[in-house]
Amino acid sequence: MGILAALIIGAIAGWLAGKIVHGAGFGLVGNIVVGIIGALVASYVLPQLHIGLATGTVGAIVDATIGAVIVLVILSLIKRV
Repeated sequence: MGILAALIIGAIAGWLAGKIVHGAGFGLVGNIVVGIIGALVASYVLPQLHIGLATGTVGAIVDATIGAVIVLVILSLIKRV
């Protein structure tokens, strides 16, 4: 996957995660970073749980969104402490 595709998928995933976890959006650049980190988290966590989702671009967005939601929840828990 090219760097431009990773940025676009990261932006979409971060935006979706910001909508799912209310009040946790970080703007466009922050959402891209959260989406990319979420994709990395999902690429580790989902196979460990034996969860296989769709392949291709849609699957990458879904995986990255799941990972980004996990990252946002963890960040919101850290901010509370």
